[in-house]
Amino acid sequence: MDGDEGAAAARYPASEKQPERLRTPTGRRLDELTLAKVLSGEITEGDLGISAQALRFQSAVARAAERGRLADNLERGAELSAVPQEEIFATYELLRPGRAPDREALLDLARRYRERYAAHRIADLIEDAAGAYARRGLFRKRY
Repeated sequence: MDGDEGAAAARYPASEKQPERLRTPTGRRLDELTLAKVLSGEITEGDLGISAQALRFQSAVARAAERGRLADNLERGAELSAVPQEEIFATYELLRPGRAPDREALLDLARRYRERYAAHRIADLIEDAAGAYARRGLFRKRY
């Protein structure tokens, strides 16, 4: 993306106005996604997900429309696009109240997101959760 957030709204929806700018997670152009290619098996499940690039574009549009929270969520989504689904599910499970044993478990998880995936926004969110869980006593209780 060229960083011009102010003009992003004029380029939206990108799939109609600038399809050449968007790629699937596997690098295919949008115009390559045809029913014939799906039926022949040339297009796979991996071709159909949203890419980090598309999420960042949507974030820029949201920011240009002064929807900062939505933009932040889309940026976090862009970070998560590089994280294996199993890791996301395990993270979700650990973040459920009463599932993490202690604050350190969540801080370790945040470090992993930073180091393995460069997912700094996600790591910040997990660290915030660790603080909130500590304040509210939401860690797993040992009997």
